[in-house]
Amino acid sequence: MNGRTTPRRALPLMSSTDSPTPHPVWNPEPVQRAKEHRALLGYRRKLLARLASRLPTSPFRMLPDLVILGAAKSGTTTLHAYLVQSPHISWALRKETFFFTRTYHWGLSWYRAFFELQSVRRRAERTGRGPLLCGEGTPDYLLHPHAPKRLKATIPNAKLIVILRNPVDRAYSLYKHQVQRENEPLTFAEAVDAEADRLDGELERMLADERYHSIHRQDHSYLARGCYMDQLDGWLALFPREQFLILLMDDLAREPERTIRQLTDFLEIPPLDNEGVKKANESIVIEPMEKEVRARLTEYFRPHNARLEEFLGRPLDWDRQG
Repeated sequence: MNGRTTPRRALPLMSSTDSPTPHPVWNPEPVQRAKEHRALLGYRRKLLARLASRLPTSPFRMLPDLVILGAAKSGTTTLHAYLVQSPHISWALRKETFFFTRTYHWGLSWYRAFFELQSVRRRAERTGRGPLLCGEGTPDYLLHPHAPKRLKATIPNAKLIVILRNPVDRAYSLYKHQVQRENEPLTFAEAVDAEADRLDGELERMLADERYHSIHRQDHSYLARGCYMDQLDGWLALFPREQFLILLMDDLAREPERTIRQLTDFLEIPPLDNEGVKKANESIVIEPMEKEVRARLTEYFRPHNARLEEFLGRPLDWDRQG
């Protein structure tokens, strides 16, 4: 890491005529777009080739029945590691599709290319191996201002899964991730102090231009992503409460079997075996940080945590952790 930053432009997307439709038509343009922005999207060449080969059959592919919305750095990868073991869930070609945040204007055919053919579901049900659900998980969805309405317009009945973590630990985990990616030249304390300036005007720009992709909101929203009710409010305005399952990373770490059983019950699929649950749970870690910084962030998040406690109807011990 050399400390230098390179200006990045917003992701150019397709024209408004290519917005998602109930009956997608194959269009090769997204393939070229994905090639141009492969690094930003995190696509490997092999994945891109598979998506391109699936585009002609997109009208015959499934759409998700379940979506993991976030929060980022709160255990979504562990949650996915549990669920991928279930024979009753068919997952996207990769865990994070970014469709409702970065590639929505590429069209619904692009999104469908991530998923299995509908005939796979019919075969599973016909042979008694059903139910077969279709799922994906993109942690950026929870924070993104346009994701709720886009998802509502595309898969309005999907079951929505949210997993939340002590926002102080979540912020530090995101910081360490960005340092490893050489996206963060500042110390953690400096990065937290710089967030207001970095994000200044970004939300307004996103609201004014739906095609604008904010790199700072994506990479440097250490505090914003931890204000959970601010994010959930936008989703609850469009979806009924019963469509959500909200889990806590603390519960997943302490009682993985019970938490995953709660998840499979919500999805109405058979439970996972306990051995698979224990193996996936090994990936959860809590990183240390400076005590002074933790104390300051704990105070910052205290009123936000209180709102979440009231919404969930249960106490949280996040203000006493660390």
